[in-house]
Amino acid sequence: MQNNTPNIAVVGATGLVGRTMLKVLEEQNFPFADLKLLASSRSAGSKIKAFGMDYTVEELTENSFENVDIALFSAGGSTSKKFAPAAVKSGCIVVDNSSAWRMDTEVPLVVPEVNPEDIKLHKGIIANPNCSTIQLMPVLNVLNKKYTLKRVICSTYQSISGAGQAGVDKLLGELEGNKVEGKHQIAFNTMFHAVSESQEDVTEEELKMVNETRKILHIADLPVMYTCVRLPILGGHAESVNLEFEQEIDLEEIRNLLNSSEGMEVVDDLKHEVYPTPQSVNGKDGIFAGRIRRDHSATNAIALWVVADNVRKGAATNAVQIAQKLLEI
Repeated sequence: MQNNTPNIAVVGATGLVGRTMLKVLEEQNFPFADLKLLASSRSAGSKIKAFGMDYTVEELTENSFENVDIALFSAGGSTSKKFAPAAVKSGCIVVDNSSAWRMDTEVPLVVPEVNPEDIKLHKGIIANPNCSTIQLMPVLNVLNKKYTLKRVICSTYQSISGAGQAGVDKLLGELEGNKVEGKHQIAFNTMFHAVSESQEDVTEEELKMVNETRKILHIADLPVMYTCVRLPILGGHAESVNLEFEQEIDLEEIRNLLNSSEGMEVVDDLKHEVYPTPQSVNGKDGIFAGRIRRDHSATNAIALWVVADNVRKGAATNAVQIAQKLLEI
């Protein structure tokens, strides 16, 4: 992108991720000439403070993107399907946080620490991966470069903020005694995501992670198995990860590879109860790994624990990082 001070828009600016996008843009001192905040007609006219100014939220329409260079979308798949093409037609590049475009063969799916080169392949839309996928990909990528991955097994422990503000409100309401809506309550419980429409023995979240992992790493036949679980916590996703490699591994080298990778930090001293937790990573942009140990039940295998703030690195921060990379092209 030749314009290093672009006009930018945030679609879904009043939502949980949209508000965090604005916060990250400000923290990163993202350069822009003009900022437009867009949302549904219900939110139009409301005020949001960002960059020391009060911005008025405008109603999202197909004509909202005139003179906008980059639009960060976080307003759901149906909204993205309807309005992202209109944005592209106006000459805008869309970074979309929904699942609408992730598996489109014409749309790059990007974690900047892993496959930034794919950004150049865009045709107007770049997809932000699923939050749980994002935090695992840098781990798999750096280790696969040294020791070829043989298989991946991962169980996620996902906060309810992954369901957006509605999920957070539901949990808080249940804790205050509100009637449980739906088949399963969130408070004091665990639950799975909705079942996949195409495969009745997996959830949509699990299928997303399988497909996205293979696309981002460009390993179409990588053996992967995911079990995704929601927890009654407000923020932060954790993952219990089991990896098997083709080559003989060096555990200390694995620790060094992870700790020296961009955006990653090893926090691992179990003896002194030092390890990453959803609470400890709250408000941070990094990916944190702990409990790194050999799995002696398999050859050349390890187990580890990976934690990140799902609203930041798992959504808003990753989208802003993609936008920053666009400025370098």
